[in-house]
Amino acid sequence: MDSDRADLLLPLWRALVVFRVITFGFACFGVWVRWDGIVRPYGAVLQLAIMGLWTIVASIGYSRHWGRRNTRLAVADLVVTVGCMYATLFAQPLLDIRAGASVLTSVWVAGPVIALAIARGRDGGLVGAITVSLALLSLRGVENVSKMLANVQLLLVAGLVVGYAATAMRRANLRLREAIAVESATAERLRLSRSIHDGVLQVLAQVQRRGTAIGGEAVELASLAAEQEVALRSLMASRPVQERQGQIDLCSALLPLATTRVDVVVPAVPVVLPVGVVNELVAAVKEALSNVLKHAGPDARSWVVVEDLGTDVVVSVRDDGAGTTPDRLDAARSDGHLGVSQSIRGRITDLGGNVTVRTAPGEGTEWEMTVAR
Repeated sequence: MDSDRADLLLPLWRALVVFRVITFGFACFGVWVRWDGIVRPYGAVLQLAIMGLWTIVASIGYSRHWGRRNTRLAVADLVVTVGCMYATLFAQPLLDIRAGASVLTSVWVAGPVIALAIARGRDGGLVGAITVSLALLSLRGVENVSKMLANVQLLLVAGLVVGYAATAMRRANLRLREAIAVESATAERLRLSRSIHDGVLQVLAQVQRRGTAIGGEAVELASLAAEQEVALRSLMASRPVQERQGQIDLCSALLPLATTRVDVVVPAVPVVLPVGVVNELVAAVKEALSNVLKHAGPDARSWVVVEDLGTDVVVSVRDDGAGTTPDRLDAARSDGHLGVSQSIRGRITDLGGNVTVRTAPGEGTEWEMTVAR
């Protein structure tokens, strides 16, 4: 399956299956070596039979997709393993075990610790290690704690190390899937862009030229064709807006604002900022463009430029309209016109940034909004 090939945890699950089988072989060998010292050999055989059957069941589960995605299998593995540890009492009396006789499950008991570590990370590994250690303590007795320390330490280390490794690989797996999705979306976007460029955009450009040349009512059709051409080109140049850990690309949010009278110029690489900051910047830019429509004149053009300065991000909105004077801007704010004071300055100030306005009669207006990264 494709999902299995993209699963970076798959080698860990396969290693667990091999570990399960090999350690079951060690347990069988241990019983064979200690056969003469086992009080009730039939109990040891029964215990090994249960362990062997469960090894097959767990190995099949961990080898298949449903078993690797189901934490309940790892929990069931832990319960059965602890039960098999206590099944040693069918072969050896408790007094003999506390006197030094072996718990016949041997290192096979580490299987569910590793399984929980892979499935649930560090915390799962710790829960498995502590549970198995407590079961071993109840069999060995408190008086033998010093003799158990080595085994307990190995279980804890296995749970922690495998848990951390599984968590890191799971994060890497998530990033890999996101990268594959972005790559697929980009490839599809390029394919559509080529198709649009070879067909729709050429037709729209031809309609624009012919409508302008014919004049009259055809000019309106040419204007609509020009707007649609710009909209399609903006769509082709846009980037997928993807939120990751509460942050998105500012450029992706600003590119759709491009029209026949608005050019949006952004860096080639994403400018990633918190979602709230991006939303406020986009709202401020929209308000600045709205002011251009209201005050700069019917033929005014606008340019939105994004600059990434490392520690700061600067968004400029400039137009070539009629312009005004700083005194008139201050007077508008005093008269209660809140577009400048609240929708632009207020938004950026609330973000901890600053706004600079440059304007003069006949020279257009430029808003420069700066926010820290």
